[in-house]
Amino acid sequence: MTSTSHEAAGTAGEVIELLEILWEHGRDAVSTSPVSASQLRVLYCLDRDEGMNLRTLGELLGSAPSSVSRLCDRLQALGFLERLPSPVSRRELELHLTRQGKKYLSDLRLRREEALTATLAAMPPKARAVLAEGLQAFREAAEGATPTRRLNALEELEEVDRSA
Repeated sequence: MTSTSHEAAGTAGEVIELLEILWEHGRDAVSTSPVSASQLRVLYCLDRDEGMNLRTLGELLGSAPSSVSRLCDRLQALGFLERLPSPVSRRELELHLTRQGKKYLSDLRLRREEALTATLAAMPPKARAVLAEGLQAFREAAEGATPTRRLNALEELEEVDRSA
């Protein structure tokens, strides 16, 4: 990996740690009983792809079906998730966010956006524009890369670094 990539990864790690602190403040402000980080990942997945089944959710999360089922049980008990029969297969259930689950995510995102907006407002406009461009490129790379492709890209960067 190139030294620039190492520096960027180190800086990104520091920023992520700061974001985690902001995220927790946002989560605490939204609910008296915030969901766990694992449950929140389930909510994000269902928000992006409403109606998936447990198997698909498990693949996205990289978790065992029994663990995913327990996460969904807890979210259903909170009133954030419902299981509905699939219109395609009578043997499958689809997972859907309830109105309450969607509201929780909406409120959470609003609180987090408020915290980020305050921080970004303190940055010079040119730095904000560069950050926005870089974050967009990062998002596209992360969304387009499977874990295997990420590993291959890392190995390619290490080879370039060794040959330089």
